[in-house]
Amino acid sequence: MKAVFVQLQCAPGQTYAVADHIFEREVASELYSTSGEYDLLMKIYIEDEVDIGKFINENIANVPGIVRSLTTLTFKAF
Repeated sequence: MKAVFVQLQCAPGQTYAVADHIFEREVASELYSTSGEYDLLMKIYIEDEVDIGKFINENIANVPGIVRSLTTLTFKAF
Protein backbone atom coordinates (compact mmCIF):
# COMPACT_ATOMS: atom_id res chain seq x y z
CA MET A 1 0.00 0.00 0.00
CA LYS A 2 1.33 3.45 -0.92
CA ALA A 3 0.87 6.63 1.07
CA VAL A 4 0.03 9.54 -1.22
CA PHE A 5 -0.40 13.17 -0.24
CA VAL A 6 -2.74 15.41 -2.23
CA GLN A 7 -2.98 19.17 -1.80
CA LEU A 8 -6.19 20.78 -2.99
CA GLN A 9 -6.84 24.36 -4.02
CA CYS A 10 -10.52 25.19 -3.64
CA ALA A 11 -12.73 27.84 -5.20
CA PRO A 12 -13.20 30.81 -2.84
CA GLY A 13 -15.62 29.93 -0.05
CA GLN A 14 -15.74 26.24 -0.96
CA THR A 15 -13.07 24.71 1.31
CA TYR A 16 -15.47 23.37 3.94
CA ALA A 17 -17.88 22.01 1.33
CA VAL A 18 -15.01 20.26 -0.45
CA ALA A 19 -13.76 18.81 2.85
CA ASP A 20 -17.26 17.56 3.71
CA HIS A 21 -17.63 15.95 0.30
CA ILE A 22 -14.26 14.18 0.58
CA PHE A 23 -15.12 13.03 4.10
CA GLU A 24 -18.38 11.52 2.81
CA ARG A 25 -16.48 9.55 0.16
CA GLU A 26 -14.28 7.96 2.86
CA VAL A 27 -11.13 8.06 0.72
CA ALA A 28 -8.86 10.12 2.99
CA SER A 29 -6.90 8.70 5.88
CA GLU A 30 -6.26 12.26 7.11
CA LEU A 31 -7.58 15.62 5.90
CA TYR A 32 -6.31 19.01 7.07
CA SER A 33 -7.02 22.64 6.26
CA THR A 34 -3.79 24.48 5.48
CA SER A 35 -2.43 27.95 4.87
CA GLY A 36 -0.68 28.97 1.68
CA GLU A 37 -1.39 28.28 -1.96
CA TYR A 38 -3.45 25.15 -1.25
CA ASP A 39 -6.44 24.96 1.10
CA LEU A 40 -6.51 21.28 2.03
CA LEU A 41 -3.94 18.55 2.53
CA MET A 42 -5.03 14.95 2.49
CA LYS A 43 -3.25 11.67 3.04
CA ILE A 44 -4.59 8.65 1.21
CA TYR A 45 -3.45 5.05 1.01
CA ILE A 46 -3.65 3.34 -2.36
CA GLU A 47 -3.14 -0.36 -3.02
CA ASP A 48 0.05 -1.12 -4.97
CA GLU A 49 -1.79 -2.47 -8.03
CA VAL A 50 -4.17 0.53 -8.30
CA ASP A 51 -3.43 3.28 -10.84
CA ILE A 52 -2.83 6.39 -8.72
CA GLY A 53 -3.87 8.89 -11.39
CA LYS A 54 -7.09 7.06 -12.13
CA PHE A 55 -7.90 6.74 -8.41
CA ILE A 56 -7.41 10.48 -7.86
CA ASN A 57 -9.41 11.40 -10.97
CA GLU A 58 -12.33 9.15 -10.02
CA ASN A 59 -12.40 9.76 -6.26
CA ILE A 60 -10.99 13.22 -5.57
CA ALA A 61 -10.48 15.51 -8.57
CA ASN A 62 -14.15 15.40 -9.55
CA VAL A 63 -15.35 16.86 -6.23
CA PRO A 64 -17.19 20.13 -6.95
CA GLY A 65 -15.24 23.18 -5.78
CA ILE A 66 -11.72 21.85 -6.42
CA VAL A 67 -9.76 24.18 -8.68
CA ARG A 68 -6.35 22.51 -8.66
CA SER A 69 -4.54 19.60 -7.06
CA LEU A 70 -0.93 18.66 -6.40
CA THR A 71 -0.11 14.99 -5.79
CA THR A 72 3.04 13.90 -3.96
CA LEU A 73 4.08 10.26 -3.97
CA THR A 74 6.03 8.90 -1.03
CA PHE A 75 8.87 6.40 -1.02
CA LYS A 76 9.83 5.53 2.57
CA ALA A 77 8.54 6.46 6.00
CA PHE A 78 11.18 7.05 8.67
